[in-house]
Amino acid sequence: MTEKRALVTGAARRLGRYMALYLADRGHDVAIHYHGSADDAEALVAEIERMGRKAVALRADLTREAEMQTLLPAASEALGGAFNLLVNNASIFEEDSLATATRESWDRHIESNLRAPVVLTQAFAEHAPRAFRDHHHEALSQSLVVNILDQRVRKLTPLFMSYTIAKMGLWAFTQTAARDLAPHIRVNAIGPGPTLPAERQSEENFRAQRANCLLERGSNPEDVCAALGYFIDAPSVSGQLLCVDGGQHLAWKTADVIIPE
Repeated sequence: MTEKRALVTGAARRLGRYMALYLADRGHDVAIHYHGSADDAEALVAEIERMGRKAVALRADLTREAEMQTLLPAASEALGGAFNLLVNNASIFEEDSLATATRESWDRHIESNLRAPVVLTQAFAEHAPRAFRDHHHEALSQSLVVNILDQRVRKLTPLFMSYTIAKMGLWAFTQTAARDLAPHIRVNAIGPGPTLPAERQSEENFRAQRANCLLERGSNPEDVCAALGYFIDAPSVSGQLLCVDGGQHLAWKTADVIIPE
């Protein structure tokens, strides 16, 4: 049986932390990538070790190519072998628009949110466990990449332009890599909606955003973890995007629709 090792980028805080704990609870040893949250990362390592799993915290700036390339080899050395799960979660989320975008804002989003997942997936694919034949003599994938996108890729707006374009590129990469890496590695994506308040978002605005979703609720970290678990347990699923967003991407009450009261 393949030993279960997972690398989660951006895992020290917020949604990444929930996913790292979820994976540890499912029996994975976990490499916790962080950039600026060293104390949070080390605290998470200790928590996972108390659960009886191995964990390591690894710092890398995912806007720098050299640091992207050393992350997975360092994780493999620390935890004793190849990884069968990669969660590309780390993301820069900064507001810009066509009028305000700069070369710096563009490069930061593209490097962190698109280039880094590509580089990490290349490194992951080189050593990930290969598929074997099940009792039906069909290929059974042992390795999985999950890219954390955003429901925005289903309903484009001009807001957060560089961020959204990078996530759209990651969605295209998800589908391309799923074709390229089959049958050995499955590649899927999760598109969260309003799950946790943004760094500079008021609680009032966050609650209103969730209430305005189609289901009159947003997503919770546990919902996103459930989607991650589905992909782990679904060997016939690859190249898919699962929006966990309270139906936010299905919003239809636009200016061309008049609803009588």
